[in-house]
Amino acid sequence: MSKKLHLVSLGCNKNLVDSEVMLGRLQSYEITDEAEIADVIIVNTCGFIEAAKQESINTVLSLHEIRKDNSILVMSGCLTERYKKELQEQMPEIDIFTGVGDYEKIDKLIASKQSSFTPEVYLANENSNRVITGSSYHAYIKISEGCNQACSFCAIPSFKGKLHSRTLESMKKEVISLINKGYYDFSFISQDSSSYGRDIDLNDGLIDLIEIIEKIDGIKSARILYLYPSTTSFNLIDKISDSKIFQTYYDMPIQHISNSMLLRMKRGFGKDKTIKLLQRMQSKPNSFIRTSIIAGHPYESEDEFKEVCDFMNEFNFDRFNVFEYSNEETTQAFDLEQIDQDIIAQRADILGKIAEKSTIKSLENMIGKTIEVVIDGKSDEHDYILSARPLLWAVEIDGDILINDTSDMDIIYGRTYNAEITELAGDRLLATLIK
Repeated sequence: MSKKLHLVSLGCNKNLVDSEVMLGRLQSYEITDEAEIADVIIVNTCGFIEAAKQESINTVLSLHEIRKDNSILVMSGCLTERYKKELQEQMPEIDIFTGVGDYEKIDKLIASKQSSFTPEVYLANENSNRVITGSSYHAYIKISEGCNQACSFCAIPSFKGKLHSRTLESMKKEVISLINKGYYDFSFISQDSSSYGRDIDLNDGLIDLIEIIEKIDGIKSARILYLYPSTTSFNLIDKISDSKIFQTYYDMPIQHISNSMLLRMKRGFGKDKTIKLLQRMQSKPNSFIRTSIIAGHPYESEDEFKEVCDFMNEFNFDRFNVFEYSNEETTQAFDLEQIDQDIIAQRADILGKIAEKSTIKSLENMIGKTIEVVIDGKSDEHDYILSARPLLWAVEIDGDILINDTSDMDIIYGRTYNAEITELAGDRLLATLIK
């Protein structure tokens, strides 16, 4: 009887890629959703902000409470990398600790029941033999690790290090390998994707990447996630829009719009230039723009907060996330005078309501349009209503639409269809498939 493995991947989709690498090394195990019967339990943690850290620790402790005798509990990823000494001293419940450098060694660590913290950050490549999860047609491709930015609020460079890019050839080989397994939709991700290649003598590396990927047969759709304002060029914006493969999808977290706040955040880019980038994106046909905002960074005044609220109301982003400022050790903002947590929460709530209105307006603008969608399965509304994702939208984060009329076509999950958007019901679009 094969041994059983239960794996929980927390945090971002970059973490998910590393979790899939571990699954690739542990294919002799049977995957189970029931932690109680697992012989090995792995939690790939997130250590980005306080809420994520608490979720990681609570998850590990909850799994420890229910695991069977003689099972092995592994804590890996960003949180353990960031607090390796403290966690090993304070969490005797854990059998194996490992950080962000040993994902491809996980089978050996489990076999020897040893902890390990390799100093280099692991970067998945074409030889990683990942087990893709959650989809039969979509896969994430990690293009780099680390970050050269110095944002005042972000701890990632302190435990992920400087930018380390994969070669174009490496990504080309991985994409071809996945196409041969039936995947046709790809999301290219990293901490700062628009800086890709600067450490390997590429001037505007994403443009080179787009040109390489466009030449590969079998790709139907792709998108790039997590652009950074100061490293995003007009040429890149145009290249994405002109591409027949890459969606006109721009995910660029701006975090704020006030010049004084951007300076305090050490974003390296001002309001006027940021707006020019966004306007260039917005001018592209059928563009989709996603961003994020931090509420309550130290010294954010009422006037600065009003300025960002006014801008987010006016610009009409298709989606934007709101994060409450989290005061993190090793960041430049850690020792600054902090804003009261209640005020931070109030500001986040105000921005959250603006985000909801912005999303509804974006959805309303789609009514009457014909778009290409991929059918993922039955919806959570009714067995006869299907859940579909417009190929333009990013997987999971942008939501789904509901197909309530298939026009009597045979439906195969994971296939693409044309659909006409008919109406908005609450916060979800309804659509009819077109023969």
